[in-house]
Amino acid sequence: MASQRDVRNKISSVKNIQKITRAMEMVAAARLRRAEQRIQALRPYAEAIGRMTRQAAQAAGAEATRLPLLTERETQRNVGVLLVTGDRGLAGGFNSQIIRAGVRIAGELGEQSLSGAWYATGRRGVSSMAFRGYELSGSYTGFADRPAYADARTIADDLIAAYVDGKLDRVEIVYNAYVSPLTQRVTQEQLLPLSHAAVTGPDPDAEGPEPSGPRALVDYEPDPEQILKRLVPDFVEISVYRALVESAAGFFGAQMTAMRSASENAGEIITDYTLQMNRARQAEITQEIMEVVAGAEGLS
Repeated sequence: MASQRDVRNKISSVKNIQKITRAMEMVAAARLRRAEQRIQALRPYAEAIGRMTRQAAQAAGAEATRLPLLTERETQRNVGVLLVTGDRGLAGGFNSQIIRAGVRIAGELGEQSLSGAWYATGRRGVSSMAFRGYELSGSYTGFADRPAYADARTIADDLIAAYVDGKLDRVEIVYNAYVSPLTQRVTQEQLLPLSHAAVTGPDPDAEGPEPSGPRALVDYEPDPEQILKRLVPDFVEISVYRALVESAAGFFGAQMTAMRSASENAGEIITDYTLQMNRARQAEITQEIMEVVAGAEGLS
């Protein structure tokens, strides 16, 4: 049985770890609240861009289908995959589930005789994909905790350029959609070409049936086709930015949950070690009593 000193040292070490995990939990909780506020602030802008794009596409009519970012390639050979991960770990399976999804997609592309071009955000995703032997066509790090719109524009510009130049025939994005601090849903979406349903269809964020009354007429200057050419890249940028923001919120939620679980586990270990130390103390006291009794019997 370990001595009291050994057990006491173990308890001290676990308590120090528990202090760290509790501090990280509180920091993650504070950052999560700010990330949730960014999501709330983003939604009206994203809805407005989507609504304007749909209205311009409806006004453009058949001309909308001729835009490169809306045109489906007849033959697809190269597929770009953007994996959105975090810059840091200690967040449970947050990053690993995105990496696993990327490996699964790679297998599916291989079965379809398609080649993949890999893009990754976050140091975890970049290092993990490089470790597994995947050559990255684009890597973006240093902003996973607090992404800016300029970061999303940089990523979107690279993907759009590769698609327009014919280097990519389709672009997929994989990220952790934020549901709650306890739940992050792995989401795979087609980023390019833009789905006709997403651009020309009804507003997915609208509640209830479409209004049947008269609508205001909109005059476009320049023509709807030119406006749509400007709006579609913005639509791609806001889609990337939404994925980055939701991934950041999901990371802090996962980290907060993981650190809370670690703190609770540390408390259970401390309880077990305390019982072990009490047993060791009781054994030492019993041994001392037996030695005193044996000494007293030897003198009598």
